[in-house]
Amino acid sequence: MKKDANDLLEEAMKLPAEARAALAGSLLESLDEAIDEDSEAAWSKELEARIRELDSGTVRPVPWSEARKRIMEG
Repeated sequence: MKKDANDLLEEAMKLPAEARAALAGSLLESLDEAIDEDSEAAWSKELEARIRELDSGTVRPVPWSEARKRIMEG
């Protein structure tokens, strides 16, 4: 990795977790050249459904630390 990229990475690692996740998502999206409209629509529908479940109390959010623990144990 070039020095500039290393400097950027070093700065990015100082960001809070949410900001790093958003940055990582943006970087990954920048690699996608073709957009699958059907896939985008399906994800939007899924996200809307999950938000409704959270707002209604149907599901309870799990902190990332707990979710990660469950994933690693599974």
